[in-house]
Amino acid sequence: MGKALIIGCGGVASVAIHKCCQNSEVFKEIMIASRTKSKCDDLKNKLDGGRTIIHTAQIDADNTEEVIELINKFKPDIVMNLALPYQDLAIMEACLATKTNYLDTANYEPLDTAKFEYKWQWDYREKFEKAGITALLGSGFDPGVTSVFSAYAQKHYFDEINYIDILDANAGDHGYPFATNFNPEINIREVSAKGSYWEDGRWIETEPMEIKRVYNFPQIGEKDMYLLHHEELESLALNIKGIKRIRFFMTFGQSYLTHLKCLENVGMTSIEPIEYQGMKIVPLQFLKAVLPDPASLGPRTKGKTNIGCIFQGKKDGKDVKYYVYNVCDHEECYREVGSQAISYTTGVPAMIGAMMIMNGTWNKKGVFNMEEFDPDPFMDALNEWGLPWIEDFDPLLVD
Repeated sequence: MGKALIIGCGGVASVAIHKCCQNSEVFKEIMIASRTKSKCDDLKNKLDGGRTIIHTAQIDADNTEEVIELINKFKPDIVMNLALPYQDLAIMEACLATKTNYLDTANYEPLDTAKFEYKWQWDYREKFEKAGITALLGSGFDPGVTSVFSAYAQKHYFDEINYIDILDANAGDHGYPFATNFNPEINIREVSAKGSYWEDGRWIETEPMEIKRVYNFPQIGEKDMYLLHHEELESLALNIKGIKRIRFFMTFGQSYLTHLKCLENVGMTSIEPIEYQGMKIVPLQFLKAVLPDPASLGPRTKGKTNIGCIFQGKKDGKDVKYYVYNVCDHEECYREVGSQAISYTTGVPAMIGAMMIMNGTWNKKGVFNMEEFDPDPFMDALNEWGLPWIEDFDPLLVD
């Protein structure tokens, strides 16, 4: 059907690329582009021989002109930005200049400030609409599938949704004392930042890891989870009818938290540059370089993830509770695509989101979050492409 330019070649990109190749009816050709071309070539060599034609290229995704040049050369139907969130705006500018559809899995974050929000990307709404192209923001799991879950709940089970709790649990064990399941720099910036949640029309800020709950997750069991700020709260607060409160919780083991606290105490999680042997270095970027690469965790990781949303609201004047979630097995993911479940649960929705744009199922022009489209075809595709979902109409609520 079409061509996709995939920028990035890390764990998430690898999963998305595997899935694009499985879905060769839609993805006739793909180009994998990254700062390190050898990684792209290695992946191409593993996947060559199927029906999807694979090309590779070297690119600096921070350089808009380089991205424009590559887009003009390859002429893709969509650019899948699976690189770092710092690069979102540079790639969006390139898509705008070439009138090419755009997709990412995480919203823009300035390199020098640990703050992620949609305002910078939402500023492109009118420009993308006038250009006649689509930007699909946050087509991962959270954000992404959690946003589609919310739209699905609103469409089928509620007249109004008053409360949403998004729960992200990882019960996987990789055997390391300390490692992150996705990009260490992004992960540590996210969890060490202040938390926040939306309630009664305003943001309520919390200290990092201040609010803890224990939840008994289906197929996983009881886990400690902590309230974080997360980007989908921002868009869901605008797009879900009747909302009074939205919160996001993620599970962490005690070993992870103890190591993180020690690293914070000695300044290794700082994003402020320091002088070291006559050079400027960012401690967090150095820490990323010495931690295990998340892409290497696949063969070591055992256990499951459980990610989903609990909704409370009204239907026909009656109180309704609804929980929809996915359980993903790390070892099964590795057997299929050579990655652990954290990368799998983000990479699969990236492929599905791109498919929705490329085949015209989602066909609005401008900049959109996932919950602004019809959720049904995406929900069907989750079942087809490896992320089946489960419904519970009498869930345990979070206090």
